[in-house]
Amino acid sequence: MHAGGAPVLAAALGDQGFVLRELALRPGELFVPDEALGAAYTNVVGMIHELRSAMDALEARTVVALAESLTLQKQAEARARTAQEADQAPPTRKLLREATNEATREVSMLIGKSPASAAHSLASQRRLVADMPEMLTALASAQVTSTSAHNTSRAAAPLSPAQRHEMDRLLGERLPDLDGAGAETWDDATVAAIAAADPAGQERRHQRAKQERHVTVRRAEHGMATVSARVPALDGAKIRKRLSLEAERLRAAGDRRGHQAIQADSFVDTLLGQEDAMVPTTLDIGIIITDRALFHPGAGDLAQIEGHGTAPAEVLRDELRGPLGAALTKGTDRAMGPDGPALRAVMRRLYTHPLTGELVAVESRARAFPAALAKFIRWRDLVCRAPYCDAPIRQTDHIRPHASGGDTCLDNGQGLCAFCNAKEQQTRSVHRVGDPAVDGHVVEWISRSGTRRTTRPRALSTREGSPRAEPAARSPRRRSARRRRRRPPSSRAPEAPA
Repeated sequence: MHAGGAPVLAAALGDQGFVLRELALRPGELFVPDEALGAAYTNVVGMIHELRSAMDALEARTVVALAESLTLQKQAEARARTAQEADQAPPTRKLLREATNEATREVSMLIGKSPASAAHSLASQRRLVADMPEMLTALASAQVTSTSAHNTSRAAAPLSPAQRHEMDRLLGERLPDLDGAGAETWDDATVAAIAAADPAGQERRHQRAKQERHVTVRRAEHGMATVSARVPALDGAKIRKRLSLEAERLRAAGDRRGHQAIQADSFVDTLLGQEDAMVPTTLDIGIIITDRALFHPGAGDLAQIEGHGTAPAEVLRDELRGPLGAALTKGTDRAMGPDGPALRAVMRRLYTHPLTGELVAVESRARAFPAALAKFIRWRDLVCRAPYCDAPIRQTDHIRPHASGGDTCLDNGQGLCAFCNAKEQQTRSVHRVGDPAVDGHVVEWISRSGTRRTTRPRALSTREGSPRAEPAARSPRRRSARRRRRRPPSSRAPEAPA
């Protein structure tokens, strides 16, 4: 294959595509349901996922090679036209732009994307191939989805090549921790890696992103529309919390509409000033931030917002400076600022795991989680802790069921959405794994067919030298299908907790 080059590769892919297309269109009895074939179909789905990931990585290399080949072609044509007039040769930057535009058009017409979308994809693929070998390897081996890989690449666009290499290295070290991570958790890991690679650029990147605030209204199917707004992270968390509280209030009062439907109706009524608009209220939004990030800009630590995830610490410092300054001016040590529509900051001291950076705390003997403990779990987990689920936390779950002797405590608790809280009916097992003193709060989920995934809370800070737990063993199918690179734990001593 290597000796034959691109023509042989194209022919091999054509043969493979023909076989797969025929199986999809004329399967015969290949997909007849059979109670004895559940494990076999699980294996097929897994292999399709791995094949798709490998194809995405192969497409990235191919598209970049296409763009570079067109650049060489443009340069050769320019040299031929100006053989006798070297000073008339077009600038290299112009040739590169023309070649990129030509490659963009080619890809756009081949895969049915708009030119703008194809251009974004090409830029992302260039960064993956040139500066992000860990992400490209993870994509090729199905350790990360194509969407997460390209989102990571796009987030790295403001960085220099050297900073992208460092960011990529940090994410590569975290791959075992991110087994089972959903898209939002991946995004948070990306933000943390970018902050570690370029801590001085956090504020600059935020201000640049803030200039892109906007609202879009898009047509949806069946006479509906989709409204979206790009706003600062804390404002987004407040909007989500306010709408969710309104939906819970109306449901408790007997409203039969669904939770999401009430949120949509309340959003419209309030924005348009209609009779059923929401009344102003005080919101309790958890912001988790280390003392270093709060008082020492440039420390490199990020903040986390309940129900949202990671955000630059500088953004939240601006929100907290007003109430804090007002309280200091009045000479009081009470909770800062008056009640009302303005932000009221209440400081609570929380403690983190000395190795993993996760929040750790208290327990209770009650069956139901007390309000303070449930709030702490929401702050620790931020979103649903089930594998790949990014839904808001709706319920506090006993990992080991209370009926089976599970304690009502932080170690045995996790935040889940309503669907994932029915885990006992959906999975073979959900249980704690690893050494809590070293690995932190790691939970393993095992599906009925034996697929294993682990999840853990997000760390408040990046701790160089912290030991990283290896992911729990995958199902036999996954272990035999893929050889995965392992990194030895670092031998450095861990830093002091935040």
